[in-house]
Amino acid sequence: MLDLINGDPAAEEVLAEGARVIGSHPREWLTRDDQLFANVVAQPLLCLTELATWAALRDRVGEPGAFAGYSVGELAAYACAGAMDASLLAGLARTRARLMDDAADRPGGLVAMRGLRRTDVETLCANNHVWIAIVNGEDAFVIGGETSALEGFVAAAGAHGAQIVRLHVGVASHTPMLEAAVGPLQAALSESAFRAPATPVVAGVDASWVTARAPAIAKLAAQIATRLEWARCLDVLFERGCRLFLELGPGGALSRMARDRLGPEVEARSASEFRSLDTVAAWLRKRIGAFSTRY
Repeated sequence: MLDLINGDPAAEEVLAEGARVIGSHPREWLTRDDQLFANVVAQPLLCLTELATWAALRDRVGEPGAFAGYSVGELAAYACAGAMDASLLAGLARTRARLMDDAADRPGGLVAMRGLRRTDVETLCANNHVWIAIVNGEDAFVIGGETSALEGFVAAAGAHGAQIVRLHVGVASHTPMLEAAVGPLQAALSESAFRAPATPVVAGVDASWVTARAPAIAKLAAQIATRLEWARCLDVLFERGCRLFLELGPGGALSRMARDRLGPEVEARSASEFRSLDTVAAWLRKRIGAFSTRY
């Protein structure tokens, strides 16, 4: 997860700043196999890895048109866009995780599904007392709810031909089950040194183009209990002229979604596909030049 940025001075400083706030270095967390999926570990770890990767690449590739982040990745996106430093990011990621855990007073979780249209999924959700948590495409969704209700939904959706994958998430993120966390998170963001992003960020809850502090805070707080419209976020980026997408990682799920959603007019890759930061930067510079010529 951290191999790509190992030894890069800018990346290592981000990780060190984060470690000073939360008391453990991300590399030490990666040895805790039994705790990696706990919110209080996973959320700061993901955020710091993403910011560290961008810190290592920033001076090599120039300014992007926008940032976007998936779930907790939206918090990291604001850090990459200049709204906060690594210390504040680590602290807010930890606060976000704690508030979500505290608000989840009933066992819950998430499942990913494909194969059904939105209207059919909405009907199945209503019948089984669960919610669409994330819209990833025309027939791709993440569903959240109480554990027992999710079991009923999985059975019903499977009977209709849907493909289901259970996610390693212990709370029903982006559903009304976490409403109690919204106000406290908004207060924590408002009382912090969080700034307006220097680069636009696409908000997950409504795909709006965010450039000011107040809407950034409101949307970041709301998203933990509100459906994310990720497919619309990709559409907005495309409509705004974005044709080249780099996923900061870990993994490559988001770049695959961008390719599937937006088609052959775009190029989307994950930093984790490359062997070094230099090869990431070389690919970006080459493709930026090609797109500049083409468009």
